[in-house]
Amino acid sequence: MLIFEKSRKGRGCDVLPECDVKTVLPSDANMRKEELHLPEVSEPEISRHYSELARKSHGVNDGFYPLGSCTMKYNPRVNEEAASLCGFTDIHPLQPEETVQGCMEVLKTAEAYLCEITGMDNMTFQPAAGAHGEFTGLLLMKAYHESRNDGGRRKIIVPDSAHGTNPASAAMAEYSVVTVPSGEDGCVDIEKLKEAAGDDVAGIMLTNPNTLGLFDRNILEITEIIHGCGGLCYYDGANLNAVMGITRPGDMGFDIVHLNLHKTFSTPHGGGGPGSGPVGCKKFLSEFLPSFLVKGEDKLTFEKPSRSIGEVKSFYGNFTVVVKALTYILTLGREGIKDAAENAVLNANYMMAKLKDIYPMACRGFCMHEFVMSLSQLKKETGMTAMDIAKGLLDHGIHPPTMYFPLIVDEALMAEPTETESKETIDEAAAVFRELFETARTSPELLHQAPVKTLVTRLDEVKAARHPVLRYR
Repeated sequence: MLIFEKSRKGRGCDVLPECDVKTVLPSDANMRKEELHLPEVSEPEISRHYSELARKSHGVNDGFYPLGSCTMKYNPRVNEEAASLCGFTDIHPLQPEETVQGCMEVLKTAEAYLCEITGMDNMTFQPAAGAHGEFTGLLLMKAYHESRNDGGRRKIIVPDSAHGTNPASAAMAEYSVVTVPSGEDGCVDIEKLKEAAGDDVAGIMLTNPNTLGLFDRNILEITEIIHGCGGLCYYDGANLNAVMGITRPGDMGFDIVHLNLHKTFSTPHGGGGPGSGPVGCKKFLSEFLPSFLVKGEDKLTFEKPSRSIGEVKSFYGNFTVVVKALTYILTLGREGIKDAAENAVLNANYMMAKLKDIYPMACRGFCMHEFVMSLSQLKKETGMTAMDIAKGLLDHGIHPPTMYFPLIVDEALMAEPTETESKETIDEAAAVFRELFETARTSPELLHQAPVKTLVTRLDEVKAARHPVLRYR
């Protein structure tokens, strides 16, 4: 039930005293022609309504959430406490700089730590999400080439295992996309990359570890090939959680990187935001960064880079999200950041080892932070799909892993347990995965109906996609 359906005329929860100053209204031209349509409910009804909605949702606080390539780790409460301090919440972006020196110090400190983790020299916090960061990074790349009168570089190389936002961001930046296939090992086909590299290439967009959960052993050769043809190397930081504190994109040869604070650095993820996708770069690109960068020692000031591409978002980005990420970094420290990455890789390999005897894996050997299963053979034998297994997980209180991605794997399920899950949780989840696989072989009709225990059972997803109801009437 929607809160509008609980509305009763005249009911409310305001206890404000009668206004004791003169009421001044806008001109008639600026007044609403119709009364604002808002629900009229009491405070207990509001509280119960949203508590009920929370119980109907599934998040990291509710159970296992192995959503591959999304790093759905637990968000420590200390992050929220820090971001709730009045010195961070009771500010305005137009305040004089001398009145927000502490907030500016947060941005400067976060920039220093994230540059250390990534091997970059400067960073902007303006981008509001990962894909926004991708677009910003490509604008830096574009500005760099144009500054050198090298505007003929109109192509961006993207591996076939890339996140779908990579080619989309490249297209938004008015580049054409050249797709390079993966080799049998699941990594970039070096010979095909060499064929694609040329003086019309602006750069490459690469995720490492990639979406198959593999660290590309040829990464130094890949970035050398692109630099050799005059292009730049962009690092999609979506999977940084597997390598942070261990190896750095800057040391792999990357010139630009975006980070997902709402993945790697434990700020809330999903629900529409706010997210944060800061972009870092090497020094030779810093003059093109969006404004504003924090400069100074005793007195901090905001400075606009000399050849800035301009703002990509109002003011300084989603500031309290940066506060949460910095709190996480300070809490873990240098060794803790490394431990988090190592435990993420350990958990993924442990879960994969518990399943690989019955679930065919897309790639052999060890994985990094995530692994990809293929249900192609199971589908041929039983008619069971990756979707059926995913729906079955819902009945066990487990959020499904990522389905049908990466696109180069047929009937793919991509699982990422993250470092914040215990051995016991992974054992229980693996047992459920195994039970569902056996059910698919012995009683496939049961999985075709799943989920049956959830508030909403299996939907007609084609109808939902083609005829969505997006507005309450």
